[in-house]
Amino acid sequence: MTQALAITAVGMVTGVGLNAPASCAAIRSGINNFQETRFMDQSGEWIMACSVPLEQPWRGKTKLIKMAAMSILECLAQASPAIKTEETPLLLCLPEADRPGRAIEDDNAFFFELQEELNLQFHPKSRVIAQGRVSVGVALQHARTLIHGNVTKQVLIAATDSLLTAKTLAEFQERDYLLTSANSDGFIPGEASAALMLTPVYRKTEPQLICHGLGFGTEPASIDSEEPLRAEGLTNAIKAALKEAHCEMHAIDFRITDVSGKQYYFKEASLALSKTLRKVKEEFPMWHPADCIGETGAAIGLIALIICQIASIKQYALGKHILCHFSADNSNRTAMVLAWQTTGES
Repeated sequence: MTQALAITAVGMVTGVGLNAPASCAAIRSGINNFQETRFMDQSGEWIMACSVPLEQPWRGKTKLIKMAAMSILECLAQASPAIKTEETPLLLCLPEADRPGRAIEDDNAFFFELQEELNLQFHPKSRVIAQGRVSVGVALQHARTLIHGNVTKQVLIAATDSLLTAKTLAEFQERDYLLTSANSDGFIPGEASAALMLTPVYRKTEPQLICHGLGFGTEPASIDSEEPLRAEGLTNAIKAALKEAHCEMHAIDFRITDVSGKQYYFKEASLALSKTLRKVKEEFPMWHPADCIGETGAAIGLIALIICQIASIKQYALGKHILCHFSADNSNRTAMVLAWQTTGES
């Protein structure tokens, strides 16, 4: 457990809730906020999406900053009052730099604008991680280095993303990624932000959610590739996470993923399961929050972890051992094993 991390505070803003408890309650109930947008598909029908309803009609970079600030402030309000942000690195997860329609032109400038919005200063070891849906894995790996390298006692990870720009929607529609009147094999676009605080695992009286396995992989047959899909990248990521956690796949109680509508990713998850599960399980549920909040890009990884934490606290999680896995549209894959540690366990 020397590299394990505990999730101690969370914050989230989605299209179904402006804080973590409200969002998780809506997702648990299967509530969505899919509505017609002002964008039209190639058949002349309005594109459906899940937008975040803020107090003012902010768009683009401004809305990303506003959402990120809301989730970070919610997370900091839960954290220990003794935490000083200037001693806390912020790892900010953003969409890939080459994604069409990306509202952020300069990552570093965006980071400083977010600090100004919050009126806070973060540790010099803060950084931006612009790797989309797999950013969460990279951020967790970096948080380990900082915490277990005794650079800091806690790390704040945040993410913010939106697919609701004309250029992004046009490009994804061209690639047949979007769910439209002419394409049933696609996702509903969304937007969201999320934040969580990580600390070392202490022996405490209250339960806590622990990340104790982390893995990465590279998929030769990405979604736009003509190579046959064998889920090699995701399989390797899952195996690495399980190995770190000293856990077998059959010991996992349920999975939570970023799959959001494209059959490619459901097939990938199924293939990876067939290559890692060696004992028969009668049921192996898989949660995919995108059914309620749409495709939220870089934010989905943190959202999944927060759902696991709140489900464990509220006792509606399907067990103590959880596998999370995420796949970017390029070849990058990541997976993590979580465990709900109850009183007295170590």
